[in-house]
Amino acid sequence: MTATLTSDRQRELAVIYNDTIAFEWDSGTDRFSAAAGLAALFGRERGTIVTRDLVAGVVHKGDAERLAKFWTMRQGRFNETFRIRLPSGGQRWISLRGRCQRDGARVRLEGVAADVSPLRFGIDRLALQDAALYESEQRFAALADAMPQMVWSTLPNGDHDYYNARWYEFTGVPEGSTDGEGWNGMFHADDQERAWEIWRHSLATGEPYEIEYRLRHRSGTYRWVLGRALPIRDTEGNIVRWMGTCTDIDEAKRQADYSELLSHELSHRIKNIFAIIQSLIGLSSRRFPESRAFAAVLKDRVAALGRAHDFARPHSARSRPQHGETTLHQLAREILVPYPALEEGRIRFSGEDPVIDDSSATPLALIFHELATNASKYGALSTPDGLVTIDTALSNGDCRVRWSETGGPVLDDAPTQMGFGTMLSTVSVEQHLDGRIEREWRPEGLEVTFVCKTRNLARAEPEEEEE
Repeated sequence: MTATLTSDRQRELAVIYNDTIAFEWDSGTDRFSAAAGLAALFGRERGTIVTRDLVAGVVHKGDAERLAKFWTMRQGRFNETFRIRLPSGGQRWISLRGRCQRDGARVRLEGVAADVSPLRFGIDRLALQDAALYESEQRFAALADAMPQMVWSTLPNGDHDYYNARWYEFTGVPEGSTDGEGWNGMFHADDQERAWEIWRHSLATGEPYEIEYRLRHRSGTYRWVLGRALPIRDTEGNIVRWMGTCTDIDEAKRQADYSELLSHELSHRIKNIFAIIQSLIGLSSRRFPESRAFAAVLKDRVAALGRAHDFARPHSARSRPQHGETTLHQLAREILVPYPALEEGRIRFSGEDPVIDDSSATPLALIFHELATNASKYGALSTPDGLVTIDTALSNGDCRVRWSETGGPVLDDAPTQMGFGTMLSTVSVEQHLDGRIEREWRPEGLEVTFVCKTRNLARAEPEEEEE
């Protein structure tokens, strides 16, 4: 048996195994006969004779046992990869592929050798990335389970594939039973169609998902929850996942309903007080016929005050009165009708008159109501010659409203304490209208200026929103 590979045989093996360094090892000579480069592959100078002992001496100790088994082969194909230690201190992954043939007591190995370090190190990097991903997923799961909210995620098509522990704790359902589209069955029957409609709209448009609905609790009762979700997008803007939460708002919902009930009750009692006052005026006018004309005017004032109260009291979406399209000046006049100064021409309007709707009517009515009440007690409307000017101006998307009083009692200085009504006006401007308010206590009278975005006075038309 020859221990030297011919050039034709080297090329044949290179073609068969798709590699560049072909070799042959014979147990009789214990030498590798190979094309150029095999010695360098094992970290030795070119021309160095590669033997079994040389390979065993440079192999990584972690692969030594596996390499020892390699030498005991007697027949068949082999495909082994192991590490060798380089003189520089580094390491290299070597692949040996080929076949083993036996001729009596002699064994011959022929095949190809290759440096597969780039591939192996790439695999190691992927393994590290997988490990990092797993660790990241574990951290996310721990964080999600620690949150008081129910956390869930879906595939781009909306099928749910993850819920945190809070979901199963709240609902009491078996794990996996609400995957896919099974989640909708957990909603109250009256909320299911609406939830589907809003969810499908978000899936089709990519818009954030938000809805309040009743979710079945493990006790069998339904509790109100707030559902929200946002899309997760890749670098090209495609939605790859939806992440959402469900927050139990049942107690807050019940408290809000209770507060609404109290508000209605308070408003009802105040309206009754106005009605009683009007009745007393009517009874008094019948007893004193000479005062009937005065009584009629006074009853109209009280009725107007009742209407102004209905504007200014807090409202929910259900109780808010629907006044249709109106303007800021029209609203202010409605609030100021009870005051004789309006008929007498001592309350004047100037400037632009923007359109408002029910979203801003209540905070605006409260502000004008408070200003008029204080003016009638302490300011310009408390004297027969006092004057109030209401001027509005629109500029650069802002609406500026200036309330100016003159002709009332001389003001020495600003009050040292802020009353409840003043605080309520400030809250109405800053929180409900997202604006700012300033007060200037001038000797000739109070001047109040509040500014808000014009867009906060009325909802945009659908065409404007699309644009």
